[in-house]
Amino acid sequence: MMRPVDRTPRNDDYEKMRVLVSDDQQDVLEAIRLLLKGAGHSAETVDSPRSALAAVEREPFDLVLMDMNYSRDTTSGDEGLTLLDRLLERDGSRPVIVMTAWSSVDLAVEAMRRGAADFIQKPWDNVRLLATIEKQANRSQQRNTAKSELEIARHVQQRLLPQHAQPLKTLAFAGRCVPARAIGGDYYDFLDLGPGRLGVLLADVSGKGVAGALLTANLQASFRSQLELGVKHGKALLSSVNKLFHESTPAEYFATMFYAEYRDQNRELRYINCGHPDALLFRANGKMERLEATALPIGIFSWWKCEEKSVHLGPGDVVVIISDGVLEAGVDGGEEFGEARFKEAVQLSASAGVDALLDQVLDEVHQFSPGQQSDDVTMVALKGF
Repeated sequence: MMRPVDRTPRNDDYEKMRVLVSDDQQDVLEAIRLLLKGAGHSAETVDSPRSALAAVEREPFDLVLMDMNYSRDTTSGDEGLTLLDRLLERDGSRPVIVMTAWSSVDLAVEAMRRGAADFIQKPWDNVRLLATIEKQANRSQQRNTAKSELEIARHVQQRLLPQHAQPLKTLAFAGRCVPARAIGGDYYDFLDLGPGRLGVLLADVSGKGVAGALLTANLQASFRSQLELGVKHGKALLSSVNKLFHESTPAEYFATMFYAEYRDQNRELRYINCGHPDALLFRANGKMERLEATALPIGIFSWWKCEEKSVHLGPGDVVVIISDGVLEAGVDGGEEFGEARFKEAVQLSASAGVDALLDQVLDEVHQFSPGQQSDDVTMVALKGF
């Protein structure tokens, strides 16, 4: 006797899902629950939009499978669209698959337009339904893998930031970097140039995310490998870094940068501003000076020249170096944080230590532009004492 062929998809490689099933027909709920159980997934069933929303508030689900029509409105799908919107508002990363009647293609299209991951038509085909679940399981597994890899990259990039530096007799210094994504294209560093000497660097690479992070690592490696030049001559260091960066990156990438060397002995800060936003020097007497650009950005041309300038830092003088993400915070909402707010925030915190100053300014930036950043936010503060 020939045995019937089981055509149910079986794939032990994909991630098993915890699925919320929402439909107002008990026989449909039970049939889908048993189908998912046979495929190795776990399911919770609910019979109304209200119960579905309560369930996702109560516990996590990997996926929601929901009908578009309920007992209060069996044809238009308005209840289903409202439920879909509210589910996605709560967690836009959790996939939602909608179920519609064969005659409701327009409703399925509208659901997909609003963010549904896929749709199933009733009466459904078991193979098609489980294949759709499997596709989402595979995507979930890929997302989790990518998230794990990004977390490793984020940790590595955080380790690239200076963990400690030799203290100076006349200068306090600190930095902060808040990437717009898990990893970013901003970078700051404090370089030990010998007794009583400190190199200060803040760079902004033209790229975000993974691309920006890779270029940032390249830039740091260029600096660290050429540090002996910096001990002798800052201009020679940057010239060498420019050559290395230009040769090892695509033509469309570059980096703006503020590089400075501070010397305890005479309280002098020598700086080279490579197309970077002006650093601001807040004097203890209330006056403010701009440390403007003195060179082109790094990496645009193989040849490169610059001008080195210097300022004297007395007790209470504060220098703040920033990336453009500070001033441009909030631009997606139609208004930037801007230089005026930035200067006011620094002046209000100038009497604090450098760590407290940076934290207070960052708080002002985040309060002005809550939510997702559009660019990395990086700051370095130097304060004479």
